[in-house]
Amino acid sequence: MTSPIASTRFSFLDRSRTREGHDAPQALRDTVALAGTAEALGYHRFWVSEHHGVPGVAGSAPTVLAAAVAAATSTIRVGTGGVMLPNHQPFVVAEQFGVLASLFPGRIDMGLGRSAGFTDGIRRALGRDKQDPEAFAGQLAELLGWLDGTQQAHPQVHARPAEGLLVPPYVLATGEGATVAAAAGLPLVVGDLRGRDRLVRAVEAYRSGFRPSAWGSEPYVIVAGTVAVAASQEEARRLLVPEAWSMAYARTHGSFPPLMPAERIEASAMTEKERALFEEGLRGHLAGTDEAVEEGLAEVLEETGADEILVTTSTYDRGALVDSMRRLARIAGLG
Repeated sequence: MTSPIASTRFSFLDRSRTREGHDAPQALRDTVALAGTAEALGYHRFWVSEHHGVPGVAGSAPTVLAAAVAAATSTIRVGTGGVMLPNHQPFVVAEQFGVLASLFPGRIDMGLGRSAGFTDGIRRALGRDKQDPEAFAGQLAELLGWLDGTQQAHPQVHARPAEGLLVPPYVLATGEGATVAAAAGLPLVVGDLRGRDRLVRAVEAYRSGFRPSAWGSEPYVIVAGTVAVAASQEEARRLLVPEAWSMAYARTHGSFPPLMPAERIEASAMTEKERALFEEGLRGHLAGTDEAVEEGLAEVLEETGADEILVTTSTYDRGALVDSMRRLARIAGLG
């Protein structure tokens, strides 16, 4: 029987994490370079994320960074994972993607999320109150209206050069957000792999509620999660260590530190709470040898019926990261 992996697209999401000893500009340059690696290996898309005022994360302007990525590549699809609609006026988002799609026709994806700013201070700086969960559907509809020319609120205004370009939209969501994607007839991006039961429920709700639209005739599911592949289980685990420690530190100190070498983290003293959070951060991801990860991916695809896997791997060692991407590309038969 043919493995489901063979018929699945694989893409990559990078969060532009800073590394110890390197500044934020270097993190952004690393993201652009990594996009070239993903393209050479045969990944389908390369997406960048939006984070505001978060120490340790340089990616704050995803459409700007996507432009740099698209300019440095030639064939891979480029997009956002995602632009957070509560932080922006839909009209401006339409204009930005119109410019991107005009400069790089046929290569731009518009990934959209509904998370508001991380803290009250950031939300105030963005000029946004805490998001009303029901507002996202309206913002999404307005944005799509600017693209297809059907918006009614401002009949004399047109989003140029966006109108008529129909940039492919994707909704990043779980739970209620999946029902918004279904009602709008849009592709769904859902994660993470650690909450497998919740993930499966979201996918089932999305498929059962999907209504065909001008944007999609049938459901399309992208499952996102952390994947790390190495020559041994221990090496794969080491790839996860820097991000797991960064998350544990953030939850105990309130800020993300730059990614640190795994060896130094494991040799350092941790409080009982830090150790518990750190170990929790290592669990539930797809990490291991080529054979183990291939088996894990097959299980995810069997459970979810996903059309695509969106991989993210944040680690200190860039050489090990590229090796992981290369191994995954071989597993998936990319190239």
